[in-house]
Amino acid sequence: MTKPVIGFIGLGLMGGNMVENLQNKGYQLVVLDLNKDSVANVVARGGATVASSAKELAAASDIVMLCVTTSKVVESLVYAEDGILAGIKEGAVLIDFGTSIPASTRKIGADLARKGAGMIDAPLGRTPAHAKDGLLNIMASGDEATFKKVKPVLDEQGENVFYLGALGAGHTTKLINNFMGMTTVATMSQAFAVADFAGVDRQQLWEIMSTGPSMSPFMQFCKNYAVDGVSDLGFSINNANKDLGYFLEMVRDLGTVSQIAEGTSSNLQAAVDAGLGNGNVPEILDYFLNLEK
Repeated sequence: MTKPVIGFIGLGLMGGNMVENLQNKGYQLVVLDLNKDSVANVVARGGATVASSAKELAAASDIVMLCVTTSKVVESLVYAEDGILAGIKEGAVLIDFGTSIPASTRKIGADLARKGAGMIDAPLGRTPAHAKDGLLNIMASGDEATFKKVKPVLDEQGENVFYLGALGAGHTTKLINNFMGMTTVATMSQAFAVADFAGVDRQQLWEIMSTGPSMSPFMQFCKNYAVDGVSDLGFSINNANKDLGYFLEMVRDLGTVSQIAEGTSSNLQAAVDAGLGNGNVPEILDYFLNLEK
């Protein structure tokens, strides 16, 4: 069976590795990114062409994939005069791999459906290294027939591909996941800071806590930075701050509140304001170490 032509927008660390994986598996790609070096690297590997606009990319593609930073960027790519909605073909599918606001996702899906196109939201778990090897965790949702249509390609990109139901469920699940994860990192980072203030050795604290039920991979990332000086989570405070903001917006849309998320969000924002936004999330420790009453 002929492989679908894939249009891919967003060739950052994650997206670039996803594209390399697809190229290695014989897919023909049409790509678009503001970073000319990233585009050149894709083209040099062969089997890829460059689009001049999102409209041109969509018109040439059976599946359009987005791996971009925010809902605002997704909406601009979809709704611009030369955007995806203007060029997408009937029967084509848009897949958003980023972390977006569920209400925005559902609106885009409805507008695409009026043009006879489908949409899947499919936020990602794991790292860019997993993306390069096709071993991501993918949380996909949308119309089930549309999901089944693109699942063979998702299987090329993910070791674990979860189908979560109606459009927006993937982004909802990812935001809940990131709320939990980033709150864990912020909490453990402050635990190390309080240990410093109290004169408790960080390594000793880690040895005690890691033998109990609090232990988690996120705690390990915090220890790597706080004890070993290695910042290896690969997820920035800026991104965490954005995702917690989206989580709180989603919570408000659901008619409830999350005081825990509000606390995590305020600490992340404060770390960004302190100039730490580009650092990995466990580096929020440095913000906590400088707090005074």
